[in-house]
Amino acid sequence: MKILAWLLLLVALTVHAAVPTPQEVKAAWRSSDTTLLDRHGEILATVRVDMAGRRLGWVALDDISPTLGRAVLQAEDQRFMEHGGIDFQAIGKAAWDNLFGQQRTRGASTITMQLAGLLDPKLAPRSKGRTWARKWDQALAARELEAGWNKRQILEAYLNLASYRGELQGIGAAARNLFGKAPSGLDAGEAAILASLLRAPTAPPRTVAKRACALARELAGELEPRTDCAAIEWEVDAAFARTASAPASAPTGVTPQFVRRLGGAVGSSSGSVVRSTLDASLQRFAVATLRRHLAELAERNVGDGAVIVIDNASGDVLAYVANGGAGEVDGVTALRQAGSTLKPFLYELALERGQLTAASLLDDTPVDIPTVGGLYVPQNYDHQYRDAASVRTSLAGSLNVPAVRTLMLTGLERFHERLRLLGITSLTEAPEFYGWSLALGSGDVSLLELAHAYRTLANGGVQDGKRRVLDARASFIVADILSDRAARSTTFGLSNELATGFWSAVKTGTSKDMRDNWCVGFSDRYTVGVWVGNFDGGSMWDVSGVSGAAPVWRDVMDYLHRDRPSRPPAAPPGIVRQTVRFAPAVEPERGEWFVRGTEVALVEMLPPAKRAPRIVYPAADSVIALDPDIPAPLQRVSLRAYGGAGLRWELDGANAGPADRGATWAPLPGEHEVKLVGEDGRAVAAARFEVRGAAAPGQLASTFSTSTGGSAIRSSGNGVNSGESER
Repeated sequence: MKILAWLLLLVALTVHAAVPTPQEVKAAWRSSDTTLLDRHGEILATVRVDMAGRRLGWVALDDISPTLGRAVLQAEDQRFMEHGGIDFQAIGKAAWDNLFGQQRTRGASTITMQLAGLLDPKLAPRSKGRTWARKWDQALAARELEAGWNKRQILEAYLNLASYRGELQGIGAAARNLFGKAPSGLDAGEAAILASLLRAPTAPPRTVAKRACALARELAGELEPRTDCAAIEWEVDAAFARTASAPASAPTGVTPQFVRRLGGAVGSSSGSVVRSTLDASLQRFAVATLRRHLAELAERNVGDGAVIVIDNASGDVLAYVANGGAGEVDGVTALRQAGSTLKPFLYELALERGQLTAASLLDDTPVDIPTVGGLYVPQNYDHQYRDAASVRTSLAGSLNVPAVRTLMLTGLERFHERLRLLGITSLTEAPEFYGWSLALGSGDVSLLELAHAYRTLANGGVQDGKRRVLDARASFIVADILSDRAARSTTFGLSNELATGFWSAVKTGTSKDMRDNWCVGFSDRYTVGVWVGNFDGGSMWDVSGVSGAAPVWRDVMDYLHRDRPSRPPAAPPGIVRQTVRFAPAVEPERGEWFVRGTEVALVEMLPPAKRAPRIVYPAADSVIALDPDIPAPLQRVSLRAYGGAGLRWELDGANAGPADRGATWAPLPGEHEVKLVGEDGRAVAAARFEVRGAAAPGQLASTFSTSTGGSAIRSSGNGVNSGESER
């Protein structure tokens, strides 16, 4: 054996293999996680991105409990501080035990030799083929390590590179996942357990406990007093029962996908630290606010939500709550129907083109629009009509019919192009695919792109600080309308969650069937977007524009301006203020903003006698379906006309009463024709339509009434499309 030892020493002293430096090994170490920092350097989230092994950051020897170091040396290499990488005494004893069949309690490999195997896979021990040749190579590499490294560096690297249990690599992951603490806090029993695992990471719990107990007894004179072996057995069981997954961090609402995407955007990989633009305190507040409100809405079948906060000037995302911290679905990037949140951009386009002013009156009466798929019949949220409403009232009150009429004025293709220009890339289909319902948000959008579009509006139509997308004057007027609580009150009332104590502009939206509820708005400095609904597409129950996403928006906006006011934007060049009144007084006299050259002092409606008569409902070629669930005597169709003064209704040749007073009709299945007839008996307007369904028993003829009660007819199927989106 002495001859073998001297041969090893001779070769070790003459062969110089290339070995990495301690600094190179430490620099090459990669945690299996990506750590997300906020803009101030505070940790927001850690997300595992490498599934090959569970690793945390490199741990300096000074941050590892000295108790563990002593336990590891006692278990693995008792003469570590004395030898130069090769323990010839241990080699001789191992050879002797092997020769005479003695049971070995420790191997001949020093910690330095084991480190050589960890640094070079070719030198790593294997379950089969553990030969003297490999030991020889390890010994040579160990001598080279000892020549360039000091003992502290070797021990530090060994503790960080070693595998402890299952997928746990390194002392950081082992201490955190097995004992829930940092390596600096390990006690004597935990140190004995970890040291025992180094020799056999896959050993069963009882074997590990037995070895740890024996090791603790060996160190009894060096380590702090420790409980008996039964306590160590219990601690082994508890440690192995812990999950080996990433340590749970405080919920931040940031999904792993977001962290991985952000990390990829800056060219990072596993083990990287990514500094984001997020603000940790704001992020925590937004998560808590969203969670609290979702809990309040749970009884209305609302389970999910998302929040985004953007700095208007820089475009930095300050808060990104993907889903309130539950699951991995990213509600900020998920595509959902936009509802009424697209209306501001529609009216901006009409104002920009000079087709409308904020004081222009829009027709708010029922309209039936023929399409390829049948009739499109937009309705207001409350199923009420105001006959006429100004652009200001229509946008602030989120009226649907005026919005559709505005889209018919500006053009579907032009509006679709404008939305794409604003950065809403999800509208990939041709304009005809969305049809006139695009005015009411039939297209799918993401909260992220929608919020950035509103940020463009907040910046006066300039995108990313350099590219003008919207007209500055029209953007100013739209922002002023969205901040007008008086104009908003016609639909929402004066007291609601949209009325902040500082200047802000905001719009809500609810998609068809109450699947999505939005609230997006901005102050002078921030844009905040909120979505609530259900990721599985389930409908909410009785959730309006101001009871769904709006309270979250209000709370976040109040938090942002808790110590600073928000000031209204200055009017850009080319904007004038003009007092305007309406005749008849459909709206109160007010001061209004106009693009210079479009200002007026009086907005006058044509009297009914001067309006071109037309039939509003039922429209030509429409199909009306009788509702089998409603008793026939209660089913009525309201006949509505525009400009019907001096005219009378004629239905299937029968007089149905004066057109200017309205009439209701008890419908019969079949084809019918309604006319507006003058005093001379000539028809000035006519429409043929069809009623489908079964007549009630004994119902032989239609009846008419001049009362204007609401219709109980349900429009459905066969080409009739209500197309309703809500506010």
